[in-house]
Amino acid sequence: AVSLPFAVGQCGNQVGCRFWDLALREHAAVNKKGIYDEALSSFFRNVDTRSGDNGSDIYKGKICSLKARALLIDMEEGVVNEILQGPLRDVFDSKQLITDVSGSGNNWAVGHKIYGCQYRENIVEKLRKTAEHCDCLQCFFIIHSMGGGTGSGLGTFVLNLLEEEFPEVHRFVTSVYPSGEDDVITSPYNSVLAMKELNEHADCVLPIENESLFEIVNKIHQMVNSGKLGSTVKQNSLVTSSAGSAKALQEKPFDAMNNIVANLLLNLTSSARFEGSLNMDLNEISMNLVPFPRLHYLVSSLTPLYTLADVNVPSRRLDQMFSDAFSRDHQLIQADPKHSLYLACALLVRGNVQVSDLRRNIERLKPSLHFVSWNQEGWKTGLCSVPPVGHSHSLLALANNTCVKPTFIELKDRFMKLYKKKAHLHHYLQIDGMEQSCFSEAISSLSDLIEEYNELDATKDGPRIEPSRLKIAV
Repeated sequence: AVSLPFAVGQCGNQVGCRFWDLALREHAAVNKKGIYDEALSSFFRNVDTRSGDNGSDIYKGKICSLKARALLIDMEEGVVNEILQGPLRDVFDSKQLITDVSGSGNNWAVGHKIYGCQYRENIVEKLRKTAEHCDCLQCFFIIHSMGGGTGSGLGTFVLNLLEEEFPEVHRFVTSVYPSGEDDVITSPYNSVLAMKELNEHADCVLPIENESLFEIVNKIHQMVNSGKLGSTVKQNSLVTSSAGSAKALQEKPFDAMNNIVANLLLNLTSSARFEGSLNMDLNEISMNLVPFPRLHYLVSSLTPLYTLADVNVPSRRLDQMFSDAFSRDHQLIQADPKHSLYLACALLVRGNVQVSDLRRNIERLKPSLHFVSWNQEGWKTGLCSVPPVGHSHSLLALANNTCVKPTFIELKDRFMKLYKKKAHLHHYLQIDGMEQSCFSEAISSLSDLIEEYNELDATKDGPRIEPSRLKIAV
């Protein structure tokens, strides 16, 4: 089974770059003999580059040349060019890249309406070619940010295209939401316009907030600098450098934040890549965690947060790790799921963990968590036996929980501040196909979503009544 990632825009490609780098390291740690195996085939092709232009795929035997199954799309060349000059240059070829030079100017309409139309054929052609190399296409991943122009506009355009071309294949979206202090003034417009598309065309969205990532990185730096717990940063660590070999001076501020998102994706896809006693298919996440089609936003929490042993922090005890996953500090959005309502929850565990450990911890945590009355047993679990590099175990929790509501309310408020004044609207309305109704529809879609969460929250403290069962005549 194969997942096909699409990295769209600057943020999407920077996260994607970290993901491919970490995935290769993870496979190198496990696959000592350099054999092209099933684990590698889920995200990489093994290509014989000597056999002409395109290279033929080799399914058995030694690794020749690994090519990532992915498409990188950006309307500025900068980040993609950096990837092509960096250590990952051999993993991609020109047939997987779609770039332009001018960028989308932080304008959703430019990304969605102008570049969407202009690059549609090119994207579809490359999508089909990439899909042809997959013998069993399981799902699509889109990695993008919500605040800029290309990630939000073209990213959601690609999402719609995927639905048109491959309606049966699930669409997972990892969306990075801007913080209140974002330097892009129009980011509330871009985010709300993109949200309408996510509401309608995604199967699962993993919202991630820049603010949360920033706080997590700060906490890790404080912990390392305080010298507590015997924590140290390893040399050539990804916390202190962007490429392991790069000097600390070249560190980009977002590298450590992007690592966290990349680690989330590594954990999410671990069952698709490695053996496990309870392997969880990605489509099962959507099937089990999304009871209503629009309420498909899953809050993720991760422990340990640095899965690549860049920071020598002593391993958390197993039970402590489960407690961490439900604490505020480990959420990748600013939220507290414990005090909100759960529709369902998935626990994806990696490493030497038994099913009995999972059951014990679920029973221990259950009394302190509020589940909707009709889904008191709404747990889905996955066990992958290969732990992350440098750790004995890790845990990714995905919660379908009403705690995402404040993020959406804050976004709506920031949108309305601009929209009431009609500020910056003319930049959008001068673009062909962009009407003012696009804005009113987008904000109404977001308001409806918030209202659906409100209705669920209203049931939170109601009595837990067992629903009556159908009586069967004997």
